[in-house]
Amino acid sequence: MIDIVKADGQSEQAVIGAMRARAAQNNAAVDQAVSAILADVARRGYEAVREYSLKFDKAEPREIGKEELEAAYASCDPTLIAAMEHAAANIRDYNEKLLYETAEWTSPDGGRVGRIVRGLTRVGVYVPGGTAAYPSSVLMNAVPAKVAGVEEIVMVTPPTENLSAPVLAAAKIAGVDRCIAVGGAQAVAALTYGAGFIPKVDKLVGPGNAYVAAAKRLAYGKLDIDMVAGPSEVLVIADGSADPKFVAADLLSQAEHDKLASAVLLTDSAALAQAVDGEIVRQTGYLSRSEIMECSLRDFGCAIVCETLDDCVALANEIAPEHLEIMTQDPRALLPGIRNAGAVFLGAWSPEPLGDYLAGPDHVLPTSGTARFFSPLSVTSFLKTMSVIAYSKETLAPIQKEIITFAESEKLTAHANSIRVRFEG
Repeated sequence: MIDIVKADGQSEQAVIGAMRARAAQNNAAVDQAVSAILADVARRGYEAVREYSLKFDKAEPREIGKEELEAAYASCDPTLIAAMEHAAANIRDYNEKLLYETAEWTSPDGGRVGRIVRGLTRVGVYVPGGTAAYPSSVLMNAVPAKVAGVEEIVMVTPPTENLSAPVLAAAKIAGVDRCIAVGGAQAVAALTYGAGFIPKVDKLVGPGNAYVAAAKRLAYGKLDIDMVAGPSEVLVIADGSADPKFVAADLLSQAEHDKLASAVLLTDSAALAQAVDGEIVRQTGYLSRSEIMECSLRDFGCAIVCETLDDCVALANEIAPEHLEIMTQDPRALLPGIRNAGAVFLGAWSPEPLGDYLAGPDHVLPTSGTARFFSPLSVTSFLKTMSVIAYSKETLAPIQKEIITFAESEKLTAHANSIRVRFEG
């Protein structure tokens, strides 16, 4: 069951507050433990990584060879391989459309300016393996990096029983260059500083447990990261024309992630909210993770009945959800008003799992309200630019005095001198 409330100002703020609070649950003990691991690996290198790996995962880090990837690929169900190949093709196509290129043009002053676009040199992809295997995460993180022209993609994943054939097969499909069986905060530390055969990377992407998330957050600045992702969330805007069976199913598809997941319905129809609640009870009864879903819906799920669909849009923008589904009679009519969401799914036949696995846009999305200023992972996450400036004497001469004026106003006389000496005598 979910709580059904009428929009009254206080109800909305309570929902927003609860969702944001999930992201603020940084554990001081976790941060302290992770800080110690990072410092130890920075000081002792691979020996420290090896000790932590033996302690936490009961196995030494090891390189996973291409033969092991090939064997994993061959052992997978052909229908799964076909689905992963299809997903990779869609992800590749989507990101190729987003690529921007090196360009140069003439400025209004007559000089040449522009940008150079380069893929990052080396990127790390963290793939969780503590409680489950996620081949979709391999594809969503590695394929855009490959499209960006990253020179080397290094995948790390814990050396547990979930070092599964589908994960390794996905690495082969995505074109991962190196796979290393190492996990936890020690893997993040190794990729941050370099440790033995584990190389230092420029950027680390991919989800993980609380220790991995804390390690990424604390390592940021020594390398780049994708984002510090919080618990998963979905928000559905629906009117009376929506099928309550579909709405309930999509709310539950996120509620099953974990007990901190959030599933919220915004609607202008009290009748729909009641029907969705009934469907949630019915569908939860036959789904495998019912206990998790019941907890997440109890603590972070609700239906808010608003006066109008415009009110629903305004509240959705304030919540800024990771996944936003619009199931109304004319979903595209609401799209221009949407400003804050990680991914938007239009219509009854665009459910959130479509984006998780196959459509092409990435499923690594901002959570906990950060869609107000963060964007989804994509090929652009793996690109960096350098600006280019090329003036001649003839194009610099007319603006020399303006540059000197700027520099002297900031009391940077050497800056002014750098311009002035070029035109003396």
